[in-house]
Amino acid sequence: MVALRGWPSFPEELPVFTPETAPADPRELFLEWLTEAGEHVLAPHAVTLSTVDADGAPDARVVILKDVGPGGWAVATSSESPKGLQLRKDPRAALTFFWPGRGRQVRLRGPVSPAAPEVSAEDFLARPPASRVEAFIGHQSQVLHDPAELDAAAAEAERWVGENPGVAPETWTRYLVDPDEVEFWQASHDRRHVRLRYRKTERGWVTERLWP
Repeated sequence: MVALRGWPSFPEELPVFTPETAPADPRELFLEWLTEAGEHVLAPHAVTLSTVDADGAPDARVVILKDVGPGGWAVATSSESPKGLQLRKDPRAALTFFWPGRGRQVRLRGPVSPAAPEVSAEDFLARPPASRVEAFIGHQSQVLHDPAELDAAAAEAERWVGENPGVAPETWTRYLVDPDEVEFWQASHDRRHVRLRYRKTERGWVTERLWP
C-alpha cells in the first residue's frame, strides 16, 4: 500500500493571505492570485469544471480558463460535448482552481450562460491549429472502436480546416460562469487555513471569514 500520508502537500514556504486587505471584488483578488500562481506553477489557468448529468449525478473534468471579466469566468467547448449538453439541461456549474505549489485554492459556483455567437467564434479562431482540428473531429467521449477511424477523421478535419481557416463550428461555445459565491483558500502548515468567501447580494459582494 502506498503511504499516502507520507507525500508532502505544499512547499515549506507559503504566501501570506490577509483577508482584511482583500479587494471588494473577487475578480480582482482572483486575477492577483492567478498572476502570482503563473510565476510558480504549470498551467495556472487549468480549472476543474463540475456539472451535473441528466440523472443529477456530478461530473467533472479539467478545462482551460479563457478569460475573466464583467460577465464572469469563461471556458469553452462544443455545445454537443457531454459538458455542453449537461449545461444545456442544467445551466449551473462550479469551477475549482488548485495551485498546490502555492497552497491555494479558489472555488466558485453559479449560473452559466453562452456568450454571443461572434464571441464564441472569435474564441475558436484564436485556438492553435491542432486544437481547431480536434474540435472538427467531433464524437467527443463516444466509444472509439478502431483507432484507424480517429486517424481518418483527423486527416479529414485537418484538410477541412486548412481549406476554411476562418470558419468556426456553430456548436463551439464560450460559456460564462457568473458566480454567486467565490471562495479563496490559503493553506497553512499549522492547519489553521485561511478561508475568505465572497457572496453576492442585492447590495453587491459581501465577504465572510470561514472556519478552516
